[in-house]
Amino acid sequence: QTAQATEEISQQIGNIQSATTTAVTAIKGIDEIISKISEVTTSIASAVEQQGAATNEIAQNVQQASSGTQEVSSNIGGVNQAASETGNAAGQVLEAASGLSRDSEILKQAVQSFLQEVRAL
Repeated sequence: QTAQATEEISQQIGNIQSATTTAVTAIKGIDEIISKISEVTTSIASAVEQQGAATNEIAQNVQQASSGTQEVSSNIGGVNQAASETGNAAGQVLEAASGLSRDSEILKQAVQSFLQEVRAL
């Protein structure tokens, strides 16, 4: 009976070790995904910032050109609207990037909590 119990315990320990190895591998994959999401979020935020600066520069150049010719002056309303829409789109992308960053942090915390639970086993 002792030998059988020892064998059963050994099998259970082996199963737990196998499950732990699988969990660690999955967690490493999740961590890599979180890192990639973080990199993408940073890139998006940087691009949005650059786009905002470019939009401001474009708006300034358009206003300078409008003072030189009547044709540009008549089209400046449309250009301003496009710049405003671009600014709004940039704001939406920034909001999405911020949301993605928050979601990434939540996922990271969940993974850390999961790791603590696995380690507690």
